[in-house]
Amino acid sequence: MAALFLSGCASRDTQRTENSSDAGLQQTQQSASSSSGERYAMSGDAYPLDPPDVSRVPNAEPKDEPLSRAGNRSSYTVWGKTYRVLPDSTGYSREGVASWYGEKFHGYATSNGEIYDMYKMTAAHRSLPLPTFARVTSLDNGNSVIVRVNDRGPFHSEREIDLSYAAASRLGFIDEGTGRVSVEAIDPKRWQADTSQREIQTKRETARQVEVPAQIEVPTQISRPAQRDTLTPASTAAESTSEPANEAMPMYLQIAALGSAESADRLKQQLQSELDHNVRITSEADVYRVQVGPIRRQQDEQSLRESLRQAGFPQAFIVK
Repeated sequence: MAALFLSGCASRDTQRTENSSDAGLQQTQQSASSSSGERYAMSGDAYPLDPPDVSRVPNAEPKDEPLSRAGNRSSYTVWGKTYRVLPDSTGYSREGVASWYGEKFHGYATSNGEIYDMYKMTAAHRSLPLPTFARVTSLDNGNSVIVRVNDRGPFHSEREIDLSYAAASRLGFIDEGTGRVSVEAIDPKRWQADTSQREIQTKRETARQVEVPAQIEVPTQISRPAQRDTLTPASTAAESTSEPANEAMPMYLQIAALGSAESADRLKQQLQSELDHNVRITSEADVYRVQVGPIRRQQDEQSLRESLRQAGFPQAFIVK
């Protein structure tokens, strides 16, 4: 959000030139740097005059994209301060303050040359490579979104990330202007692999639900009395021992990963008061994950997701 390959602060005339060539982009941005800096320094951003309902704006879908040609210099300088860009986002996880940017930048070029749309799930970051997909979770209410980082900033302070209007609205701090968040970079290849695995698991579970009733219907009605006469204590124990192995591994829907035990406990209490499901907290390396479950059938997952949506938590993913 500053000139010289940094963000959507250039004029609309500049944007039209930016798409022509790298040389034109550099020359135009350099000539516009003075006015762009003045524009970025304007006091306060602006709310959209007639914003659409962004509660259903989908999360950014992690994809394995090449780094953009613009916005990925190893280092850059804004207002006399030098910032360094990470070579990759692997393992990036931080907590800090998030802000949001809206009308003042809507429709202007971002650091990688794309056009900023405040109604999409995007974000600006000082050091993550462009683009990077990241999960941003509110440490105050547990709401979570997935954004695509395609811009540089914020440069006003040591804030961790600058979110689009849509993302900030979903996290619940539009009116406050800032909110405490955790930022976790997503590995697109691993994300896609996990998604494929979840789809396979769902198909297997659905197929088994169709097959199992047909297999047990006749023995239950006809053969069970005879079997009861011939069962021995040993065979009964073996039967009861083998049953859990045939059940699907219990799964949970993860609602949030928080950096505060108190925040996780508050979210747990809220969920327990609104849902007819168990809620648990798992912790590892000072990260507290709030999960609902267990669930063993696809119908249970669909029902639980609908309950979570009605409770204001539309985004959740399966963990085991």
